Amino acid sequence: MDHSRVPVLEALQEFRRRGDVAYGPPGHKQGRGTDPRVAEILGMDVFRSDVLSLNGLDDRRQSQGVLSQAQELMADAVGADQAFFSTCGSSLSVKTAMLAVAGPGEKLLLSRNAHKSVISAVVINGVEPIWVHPKFDVGRHLAHPPEPDDVRRRLQEHPDAKGMLLITPTDWGTCADIGAVAQVCHEYDVPLIVDEAWGAHLPFHSGLPSWGMDADADLVVTSVHKMGGAIEQSSVFHLQGDRIEPAVLKQREDLLGTTSASSLVYAALDGWRRQMVEQGHELLDAAIHRAERIRAAAGDLPGLRVMGREVVDEGHAADLDPLKIVIDVRELGVSGMQAAEWLRAHCHVDVGGSDTCRISASITHADDDETEKLLVDSLRSLVEGAETMERLPEVHLPEPSALELEQALLPRDAFFGPAESVPADRAAGRIAAEMISPYPPGVPVVAPGEVITDEVLDYLRSGVAHGFLIPDAADPTLETLRVVARP
Repeated sequence: MDHSRVPVLEALQEFRRRGDVAYGPPGHKQGRGTDPRVAEILGMDVFRSDVLSLNGLDDRRQSQGVLSQAQELMADAVGADQAFFSTCGSSLSVKTAMLAVAGPGEKLLLSRNAHKSVISAVVINGVEPIWVHPKFDVGRHLAHPPEPDDVRRRLQEHPDAKGMLLITPTDWGTCADIGAVAQVCHEYDVPLIVDEAWGAHLPFHSGLPSWGMDADADLVVTSVHKMGGAIEQSSVFHLQGDRIEPAVLKQREDLLGTTSASSLVYAALDGWRRQMVEQGHELLDAAIHRAERIRAAAGDLPGLRVMGREVVDEGHAADLDPLKIVIDVRELGVSGMQAAEWLRAHCHVDVGGSDTCRISASITHADDDETEKLLVDSLRSLVEGAETMERLPEVHLPEPSALELEQALLPRDAFFGPAESVPADRAAGRIAAEMISPYPPGVPVVAPGEVITDEVLDYLRSGVAHGFLIPDAADPTLETLRVVARP
């Protein structure tokens, strides 16, 4: 296929060349009605390019062939049978993918270290989750993707499960053995969905971990805004084989997706695909070498422990994305959250992630010598400034087994059923009616329907005292918890 073509961008360029005047949405009319004070910050071209898909671009219902051509090019670029663009982010794409495999009341295997968007999908879709617990790294206090034997055991226990959702790479860059997990799923004739939100770049360089389509996954969801070059909310479904019907996936996406898809997202996805096909290997090669230099420089700084290939050699993960720089800061006497806040306040550097133990920085093809130097210099300043940071109450990290809570009710039933708020000191033993997801990183410690324990309460409440944000809890202070009402 001719990857120099960018059908969406070309259609947008032609729309602007024609000078069409639209008498429908968006109401700003290609920027004519935009407040100049807004345009001064956002730029007028954002509004000129914000075009309703029906006006000569494309949409799902009255296709002019523009979007379908762009999607065919994307599929060809990454080795998928089909690709579908989504403008609602992978949080919604994952919900769609799950619903394409399992419906209300049906079973679906799920990695328990999933982001809250996956747990939200369980509540919305009404599926029965069969949790596959991650491989826990005690020394790093870090959850890595589950292993193939874990998936096999759960499928043996639940042969009526409709499929498996695997999250890889994790937020911290560790990767599953997708091929082996796919083989297990296919032995049971069920599809494997891969939530590869952090892996949009993987198809374009052989020095990166395996890409889901190359490892026989059936459906892969990517967030191109995370490690690629598209704008926020840019997501793509990649499909291959016949275990998931394309028509079913399209209908489920139509059920959940927007009818006002953003031409800005479509155009950015289209342009990023062209860039990666034409220049991706060279750009990513430079990024990989840049990340190696940063990792080495950070590793030489006292008090910083940088995660590298040893996490694979030790058997904790099948692979590691080298573009994720993950740094344990506990030897500095501070938490990752404190380190992230200090870097923002003192160096104007925003790291990609942080938790109790560590910070992470994502290196992409967009980084250059200046951003490389800034990150290394800022880490050096962090080491020098650590002694000046306030010592906050310690977070009581639980044993790994304490995070494997009993699922007493279906998440949907617990979330939508009768509930009450109880003081935290009376919540142990009760069934949660809400999600409790410390930010960062946004993985629910408690999901609806799980039995709350003293150990988890101690962890969460000590975390709040330290600075955890709990945005999804009814009471973010966790003075009270929302639990299933007793009959």
